[in-house]
Parts: sequence; C-alpha cells; structure tokens
Amino acid sequence: MTMKTLIVGAGATGGYFGTRLVQAGRDITFLVRPPRAEQLRQGLRVYGPGYDETIPVRAVTARELDGPYDLILLMTKAWALEQAMEDIAPAVGPDTTILPLLNGMAHLERVNARFGRGAVLGGIVRVVTTVTPEGAVFQLKPHATMIFGEQDRRGTDRAARIQQELSVPGYDLVLDEDILAAMWHKWAFIVAGGTTTCLMRGTIGAILAAPGGREFVLEVIDQTERVAAAAGYPVSDAAHAASLEMFTEPGSVFTSSLYRDLTAGFSHEGEHLLGEFVATAERYGVEVPLTRLALTHVRVHDQTATRADRPAQPGPVRLATL
Repeated sequence: MTMKTLIVGAGATGGYFGTRLVQAGRDITFLVRPPRAEQLRQGLRVYGPGYDETIPVRAVTARELDGPYDLILLMTKAWALEQAMEDIAPAVGPDTTILPLLNGMAHLERVNARFGRGAVLGGIVRVVTTVTPEGAVFQLKPHATMIFGEQDRRGTDRAARIQQELSVPGYDLVLDEDILAAMWHKWAFIVAGGTTTCLMRGTIGAILAAPGGREFVLEVIDQTERVAAAAGYPVSDAAHAASLEMFTEPGSVFTSSLYRDLTAGFSHEGEHLLGEFVATAERYGVEVPLTRLALTHVRVHDQTATRADRPAQPGPVRLATL
C-alpha cells in the first residue's frame, strides 16, 4: 500500500522529485503558499534534456492541510524552516516520518527538537534544477539523486519501506546508513563553493585564472574539510576528489547559489550555511578565516542593502543545488 506523502514546497527540488513520484503513482500532496497553489491548478510543468511534461498535481495551502501523513518531505530553503514546521504540525501524527532535505546540518537539530528525533530521518539531494518565471521546473543536467537514512547509523524496517516508496524512475535513490556523514560532506562542499565565489565575486574559472587563485581555492577546501573531520565525519577520498574536480576546472563558469542569490538581491542562506559553519568550527576549535571573511562580506552586503532593493520573497529563478 502506497504511503500518504506530503511534500513541503513545489519549487526546484520539491517540484522535481515530487512530480517523479506523482508519475509513478505515489500518493503525493504538495504543501505550498496560495500563489503557488493557484499556479499549480493547471499542473506543474517539468522539462529538461529530452523531455517536456505538464503533470497534474494535488496542492494544498496550510489552511487546507489535513492529516496525519505517513511521510513528510521537507524541501524548503533553510530560512523558511520555522514557518514550514508550524505549517506541517497538523499533518504530523504518532507514526509520521519526517525527512528534511535541506542544506547544512543545523536544521536537523531544529526538526528533532520540534517533532522528536525518532520521527526524523536525515537526507540530501543532488540535482541541478531551476524554477522559471512562469513557475515551471527546468532540469539543467540529466542526473538527480536523493540520499537518506536513519540518524543513528542503522538499518530499519521503516527506512526500507520508505526506500521502496521513493524508488521511482527519474532519479537515483540511496539508503545510506551513515547519512550524517553524507550530509556533512555536502555541507563542506557547499560552504567551499559559497566561500570562494562570494569572497572573490566571480566564477571558479575567473578565480583560477588569477594569480594565487588556485592556491586560494585549495586552502578553502582544506579549511572546510578540517571542520568535517573535527566533527567526526572526515571527508572521503571520493568526496574530496569531487570537490577538486568541481572547484579546480579551468574556465569553469560555476558559481554558488549563495553568490547568485546575493548578487541578484534574493533571500539567501548565508547565515544558515556560512554562519552556522563558522559557529560549528569554533565549537571544534578549527580556524576557518576565509569562510569567516566570506560571512562578514555577506553580512555587510545585507546591512547596506535596502528593503526596496530586495524582494520580500526569493525571486522566481533559482537553482536547487550549488
């Protein structure tokens, strides 16, 4: 029997993974804000390399939410987490499982505190998608992955059932018994990308082309990975190699989503990604001067930006990954 599943958010990540589940016949409801609910009355368009589909979906607002649900996928930005937890409260029952799929680590503590650690799994996604001004989800690269698991490094019948429920065409699904390590590795990766591109205000290719640019990038990677190691989750050789491949490619046009949001004047995750990372580094006694400098840069930018210059809500075109 399929699980009754609530997906919080129908943006670049929630919209992509949710429509894959809908197409596979899963019982999916999207929890969205009223303007997005109105958009979704005509279906959710998802398109990318080799496909273009408009998929009928069921969407509700917080006022319309019923419960309980068997599974809740939290796919919001970190700055929207507190409101999202308020919104889903009526949908949480004694047997509900909550799977937050946000960047960073601090959100996990907040969801644990609100709903109880036993109800919460850990997880990450890897996907490159964007929401267009018309509200469609555009997949820029063909590969997508969802990784999840229990927080206490063990396999459970619950995790196996959820693995079966979420295993559908359109993305790879991995049940990882060391999910906290995977989350830490992604956090270090994202912080490295945010630190380099925000601080240098340019693409990876431009940074590498400047004298001292490569050395700067390598130092940022080293600093972020030392924090993960101090926390008990040393970055694997494979994850380190992936960072080097991404951040040392000559001519790369890569920039972090934090940098793009910052320069476009959108709401961003600077405090949630860089701020919490710096605070965590302090707790473990690890010096991260470059990330600390990038955080100061972000804070100064925010202090000098006027409200008239920045929309109250994030702009419509946003990438769901780095």
